[in-house]
Amino acid sequence: MKFIRILLLLALPVYLFSCKPQQKLPYYLENVTDSAGKGDVKIPELRIQKNDQLAIQIFSLSTEPKADEIYNQPSVGAAGQGSEGAGYFVDLNGNIKHHRLGVIHAEGLTKQELAAEIKKRLTVPVELLKDPTVIIRFLNFTITVLGQVGREGPIKVPGERVTILEAVGLAGGVTDYGKKNNLRIVREQDGKREIGFIDLSSKEIFESPYYHLVQNDVLIVEPTKQKLKDADQARIASKISFAFTLVTVAATLANIFIR
Repeated sequence: MKFIRILLLLALPVYLFSCKPQQKLPYYLENVTDSAGKGDVKIPELRIQKNDQLAIQIFSLSTEPKADEIYNQPSVGAAGQGSEGAGYFVDLNGNIKHHRLGVIHAEGLTKQELAAEIKKRLTVPVELLKDPTVIIRFLNFTITVLGQVGREGPIKVPGERVTILEAVGLAGGVTDYGKKNNLRIVREQDGKREIGFIDLSSKEIFESPYYHLVQNDVLIVEPTKQKLKDADQARIASKISFAFTLVTVAATLANIFIR
């Protein structure tokens, strides 16, 4: 009977820890009201960064079949590949090396601005192509999601637009132990690193500069206090369970050897 009382006393803290009330967790867009037909959708223009991989296509009104072709040969990628690595790599100086037009500074420019610079080099001072059109797209638009989500890791975005809500959805959503009201975004722009926060339950989410993510953004979902408490309780329960085991073994050995 004495041994049973000891086990009950040891089990009491575990029971008390497990009986704490659950806190209400915020939900996505919880504070947003119906606003159908209101507000303009503004998609920010992406800026080219170091280590970006760009696809550049050039077309013109030239009647010569091979006139455009010589300007569309893919350059070698960053790692020296010819297929997946094909494209124009933005090096650590922020430049691309076009196989016909030479070195062009790209970092900090939008696609339209870089296209305008390439078009200028094709027409001034000598018209290399007649009325050229330059089309640029990103080949490596990737973001990374870490923390309390269904699936951590990098996400390759097929297009060139992704919102924070879409990114969370692609990562499997925020778990019950994740903070929906305090997501952290790590972003590098113009050689500087910035960190911002966004509340997925707030009605101000669409006005945040971090609502639209850009290439290479890192999104971090922090654990709630309940998650940390549960982790502590799990460690305590593990230690108590280990203590139970030791007591049980000791009692069994005492019954066998001490008579």
